[in-house]
Amino acid sequence: QVQLVESGGGLVQPGGSLKLSCVTSGFVFRDYGMSWYRQRPGKEREYVATITVSGNSQYYANFVRGRFTISRDNAQNTVYLTMNNLKPGDTAVYFCHRPGQEPAWGQGTQVTVSA
Repeated sequence: QVQLVESGGGLVQPGGSLKLSCVTSGFVFRDYGMSWYRQRPGKEREYVATITVSGNSQYYANFVRGRFTISRDNAQNTVYLTMNNLKPGDTAVYFCHRPGQEPAWGQGTQVTVSA
């Protein structure tokens, strides 16, 4: 059974940082590129970042602008999203995503950026 479990969200002040984690199981993690998406209040889910199988390449949405970093630990079957200089507009539920013929999603973790 494929499982993706996100954690690390919370309430943070503007300019602050958070590191999200997505622990996976039920599939061979090192065989998949992994992504993060987010859904802001009242908006559709949107793409945030992708990391390749090896971890050597990362891709980001334009709004990330050097503030977010996606990384992975294949030994721990975990993908991370480190977010710096957070803005109120980053408030969203963040989802871990495994693409493929049978895409999988986690349940999401809430990030709230507010003073």
